[in-house]
Amino acid sequence: MTTPRRDIGRDLARVAVFAALIVVLGTVTVPLPGGVPITAQTLGVMLAGTVLGPRRAPLAVLLVLVLAAIGLPVLAGGRGGLGVFVGPTAGYLLGWVAGTIVIGLIVHRARITWWRTALGAVVGGILVVYAFGIPVQALVLGVDLAPTALSSLVFLPGDLLKAAAATVLTLALVRAYPPAFGKRPVVVAPARAA
Repeated sequence: MTTPRRDIGRDLARVAVFAALIVVLGTVTVPLPGGVPITAQTLGVMLAGTVLGPRRAPLAVLLVLVLAAIGLPVLAGGRGGLGVFVGPTAGYLLGWVAGTIVIGLIVHRARITWWRTALGAVVGGILVVYAFGIPVQALVLGVDLAPTALSSLVFLPGDLLKAAAATVLTLALVRAYPPAFGKRPVVVAPARAA
């Protein structure tokens, strides 16, 4: 049986690993007009939510945001500093925190299934993040909300691919290393034969 102190250490390690994953996935970016680049960091955010759940996942994102705030180049394209929190991507960064909570609530509500994982990644990792990001981007750039939302559709195909990848990776991880998901035993619903 593990002690509470040991559990806290494991939780902190999980948070640190996913914060590092989010940072690493931001090293390759494709800049776009409008100030919001295409990056794989949202895959890291989705994975944090699916694996860490609604309590630990936001801590991983907050750790990345704190590191960015103190000036470390941990965001897409090596950006960091307080300026990122007043730029066009600020809403998306805040959306990451809320998104991981929603993902975790959906995925960890009951047994981890492929459809619940996919639903969590799409709702929390795309819809919630866009709900925060698009209005802030429109405000910062001084553009109406409708054209900003329309221009954000360029991200949707990639984000849907990231949601699919997060689903596949999460289900593979739950089978290969269930302790990554924390204290509670993780059960994957068996696939039904056709």
